Amino acid sequence: MNLLRGRRVALRALAPSDFDAYVEVRHRNVDWLTKWEPRRLPGQPDPAASFDAFVARCNARHRDRQLGAGFGFGIFLDNAFLGEVNLSNVVRGAFQSGHIGYWVDSAHAGQGYCPEAVVVLARYAFDELALHRIQISIVPRNHASRRVTEKLGLRDEGVAVEYLQIDGVWEDHVRYAITANEWKRRSADLGQIWL
Repeated sequence: MNLLRGRRVALRALAPSDFDAYVEVRHRNVDWLTKWEPRRLPGQPDPAASFDAFVARCNARHRDRQLGAGFGFGIFLDNAFLGEVNLSNVVRGAFQSGHIGYWVDSAHAGQGYCPEAVVVLARYAFDELALHRIQISIVPRNHASRRVTEKLGLRDEGVAVEYLQIDGVWEDHVRYAITANEWKRRSADLGQIWL
């Protein structure tokens, strides 16, 4: 998979050589991130604590890309690792859709790197993968993540009750989406702002 570029950020698949940077960012941001993420299953190794677990995670993401089921990217600024943006749960057939998730180092939050990364990934999803729809689901009180969707003007589709298990609790999520037709109408404007 090629490098995807925005105005400031570059997206590329994480590789074993990114382990040290990944560990440093994840450890420094443990309180910032884990309250918004699913808990690991009992006995499941932590990729931020085990090189072997990190390599297995990289390999799983590579397999997903080969199967067309998911496309995971690290977010990089001047070759420095900032976070991740992922297109997951890609379903073809009549659905032709996927879900986007993202996180960024708290030291770089609020600087527009996540909205830029989402636009770069949306361009890839619609223009290269020919998906019809992408969705972002966010816990309502996660104001930082919701700000990303607001900056991009994504359509609010309402609240899905007890949608995902986050940090051990079934949480409601606000669902935001954009379709290929909306992307066609808005891509030039989004590109001018973010790319």
